[in-house]
Amino acid sequence: MKQIEIYDTTLRDGTQAEDINLSTEDKIKIALKLDELGVRYIEGGWPGSNPVDRAFFNEITNYAIRHARITAFGSTHHPNFAASEDPNLRAIIESGVQTATIFGKSWDIHVNEALRIPLERNLEIIHDSVAYLHSKLNEVLFDAEHFFDGYKANPEYALAALRKAHEAGARVLVLCDTNGGSLPSEVFDITAEVRKALPDATLGIHTHNDCELAVANSIAAVQAGAEHIQGTINGVGERCGNANLCSIIPTLEQKFPGKHQCLPEGHLQMLTRISHFVSEVANVQPFSRQPFVGRSAFAHKGGIHASAVNRMASLYEHMDPEVIGNRQRVLLTELAGRSNIVSIARRFGFHLEKDEPVVKGLLKELKDKASLGYDYAAAEASVELLLFRKLARRGVRQFFRLINFRVLESKQGRDDQPMSEATVIVEVEGIEEHTAASGMGPVNALDNALRKALSGFYPRLNEMRLLDFKVRVLTGAKDEKGSTASVVRVLIESGDQHSRWVTVGVSFNIIEASWQALVDSITYKLYKDECEQRSKLNQ
Repeated sequence: MKQIEIYDTTLRDGTQAEDINLSTEDKIKIALKLDELGVRYIEGGWPGSNPVDRAFFNEITNYAIRHARITAFGSTHHPNFAASEDPNLRAIIESGVQTATIFGKSWDIHVNEALRIPLERNLEIIHDSVAYLHSKLNEVLFDAEHFFDGYKANPEYALAALRKAHEAGARVLVLCDTNGGSLPSEVFDITAEVRKALPDATLGIHTHNDCELAVANSIAAVQAGAEHIQGTINGVGERCGNANLCSIIPTLEQKFPGKHQCLPEGHLQMLTRISHFVSEVANVQPFSRQPFVGRSAFAHKGGIHASAVNRMASLYEHMDPEVIGNRQRVLLTELAGRSNIVSIARRFGFHLEKDEPVVKGLLKELKDKASLGYDYAAAEASVELLLFRKLARRGVRQFFRLINFRVLESKQGRDDQPMSEATVIVEVEGIEEHTAASGMGPVNALDNALRKALSGFYPRLNEMRLLDFKVRVLTGAKDEKGSTASVVRVLIESGDQHSRWVTVGVSFNIIEASWQALVDSITYKLYKDECEQRSKLNQ
């Protein structure tokens, strides 16, 4: 089995994406997770360029790294300096790493127009930079910037750049599609030609996604002889992004069975969790339709698809999602059939047949609610409560009963922030509780008031937090009377230390829609806590 070295550059190239900004603490958190995943290299940053990266290299020495080699990035030395006097190369050495990656020009037009030095001088710079670092560190990797464009324009010069780095001691020669414009056939052919020209060199690939081909180009390079792949988690990076390791790794390990190994045995199952962790730390919304690790990657909405995967998952799934830590999801929407109901019920422990009256009743209720604007594909906690309430076998008891609620908005001075105050009256086991709370906006005030009213009866509600709130106006929906006034759909994401869940509410009144979603969210938390307590008692 061929070992493929995975080189992660999320912490450096990934941060060049316009919406990705990582602190030193963020980078440490991600680096530790990448090491847990088992990648071979973690590129921590460019120590010669900014304080955050320098701080990272200082801080990471306080942690035990088990699998990865922490790598510093930089460029070949400045034409006006000798390699031993170059501040950039010195910063790499002073960072304390034993592995460095430096990039150099391999496209003659960049040497002529960007560096404005003779072509031969650039080759000397590549050689001297690699040789100097090789004399000080355990390992040097050379990124041949714009290699594929350079090879297409002047193959002799592009190869000469690689030879100089190889002669100077570079362990890996990384062929870079820096502009992201090469095609897989070109990447395959050129990599194969380099393999013939430099049979003793270890070749790597670094691609960008400007033509949506970064993953395909990386796979093509491996097929042509590359043994080292550079990329980022979730494909983040400058412009359209870098090669997505969350797609490359499972493709190589699962689509070429027995031929390639990228991660230690058993670590592939961590991939979905690591993908979501990086998104969370970077404070970006995970891309639900991302292949392999996205929430929708193995989701089935149509009734025909749901019916088929109930019989055999491989009829509409290219692999077992659990291999990469993902899971199959069958959605409840207006397109659902009875198979969707049966599949979801089975996941929650109910074994139903398609022809049972309760299944037909659930399907009708679902479609009726979908016509009103309810989105159960996004709000799985509301789906679970709907099923339990309808089936009533493990019944969701009524934890509380609403008597009344009211929200007031006030603003005193012109420059003051508006303040919301909510008053809630609920009844719990015959006891009436009347409370009020303020908040930043009506939803926050309602959430605070309702949990304040209930926390004396259910103390674990203090563990719960409102994480996200989304509102959408649905102009095409109708109410029960056929009115076509705008309907508001509210999705609320909540969580505790164990999990996160989403609930939905729909109304012509945004406060009422928010209240529906809040009540479902709190009920879901109470229900899950009760199930946990019952499970412990049964043990």
